[in-house]
Amino acid sequence: MAAVVFVLVALVVLALLASVHRYVWRRFVGDTTAPGSTLRRVGTVAAFVLPLLSLGAMTSGRIGAPFWLQQVLAWPGFLWLAALLYLTLALLVGEAVRPLLGRVLARRDAAAAARTTAGTGTSVPAAEGTVAATANGTRPRTEELVPAGPPRPATPVDRTPATAPPAEPEAEAEAEAVRDAEAAARAETEAKTAAAAPGIAHPSRRLFVSRVVGGAAAAAGLATVGYGTHNVLSGPSVKRITVPLAKLPRAAHGFRIAVVSDIHIGPILGRAHTRRIVDTINSTSPDLVAVVGDLVDGSVADLGSAAEPLAGLRSRHGSFFVTGNHEYFSGAEQWVNHVRELGLIPLENARVELGGFDLAGVNDIAGETEGQGPDFVRALGDRDRSRAAVLLAHQPVVIHDAVEHGVDLQLSGHTHGGQLWPGNYLAELANPTVAGLERYGDTQLFVSRGAGAWGPPVRVGAPADITVVELASRQA
Repeated sequence: MAAVVFVLVALVVLALLASVHRYVWRRFVGDTTAPGSTLRRVGTVAAFVLPLLSLGAMTSGRIGAPFWLQQVLAWPGFLWLAALLYLTLALLVGEAVRPLLGRVLARRDAAAAARTTAGTGTSVPAAEGTVAATANGTRPRTEELVPAGPPRPATPVDRTPATAPPAEPEAEAEAEAVRDAEAAARAETEAKTAAAAPGIAHPSRRLFVSRVVGGAAAAAGLATVGYGTHNVLSGPSVKRITVPLAKLPRAAHGFRIAVVSDIHIGPILGRAHTRRIVDTINSTSPDLVAVVGDLVDGSVADLGSAAEPLAGLRSRHGSFFVTGNHEYFSGAEQWVNHVRELGLIPLENARVELGGFDLAGVNDIAGETEGQGPDFVRALGDRDRSRAAVLLAHQPVVIHDAVEHGVDLQLSGHTHGGQLWPGNYLAELANPTVAGLERYGDTQLFVSRGAGAWGPPVRVGAPADITVVELASRQA
């Protein structure tokens, strides 16, 4: 049954992605380029190649592809996913602008046509044999303009064949005025029709609107992705919060824990990324470092060297590590052993007693598939509840177990703060807290936005951070 549900969900996701790509192609390529042109061919090829690169980036690690191939696919494949999101959002905004711009252009064209007609000094004459309007009310027929006088003497008729007599100047002028008036009337009718129904615009006007809206959407979407990529590659910033704990003794007042989660060392974020994080943590001079899961996206064989800068972490009471769900995609047991070799202390459903409080850690719930899920009884069951307890747990959803076991403060990650706006709204559906500090009964929950990024190396509306949590004693 679970396999059937997975297949159905996968088919829905693929259908949605295909529809979004079709929409993006139509607005950026189909509506703005000529059939058979080089630009259209290039845009059409890109519409097929880019989603294939994204699919390769998401699956290459899971199927055990060579690491160099994962790196080649990761940058364009994951960046395109972020670009697709923001290009689509920009185009949707453009759908509201499109008809407004069409009306403005139609009215401008109508006004220009009216000015052109007025500049010729012509008016719409009446049909032959009718009374035409003038400034004084009515104008007599053309033949009535011949001045009256005595009859002219008869002239002998020349029977010699000749060409047709030239038209009278008055008749020729009137005919030309009729033609000008009809042309002006047609132009005015077309302008009024376009203004009333901008969706049926003149082809050149429709092309202009499509190019303006498409260009603005491309600029906005790509600029957003560039900004978000800079946020990730420039490294996390440092945040500081103070958390009072009722049971914390005066001697432990001011104890500082550097919390870092979701580093996501992988095909994109490698050794330099790890070094930036280590340097940032060390600059805060913490008493303890807590690495709260999702350290890696890949095997020890591929990423072991990229994680080596973690050996340089410095703190008074050491660095501690708990698994996240991505460790179980990457070989959790091997990574636990590797971080231990780098000097970190894994807390696998375990607890250590520090000077003023108990520090506990539980495995991520993804470990349940391997029989290594969280065990709160083992980590907290036999402890002295008169002491304050701080729990490291990757996912915020275990907060209710923490409340049940009398935890004073839970430190988590996993959500990335949403990473890509408006992803924070989706994260709120699956997590009790997306980012920051909140209280659940007698337990406080702090959720870090994380120091790296999963998938696209892009963060919008959820900047990466390392948070120094300073514990405060109410006895102080």
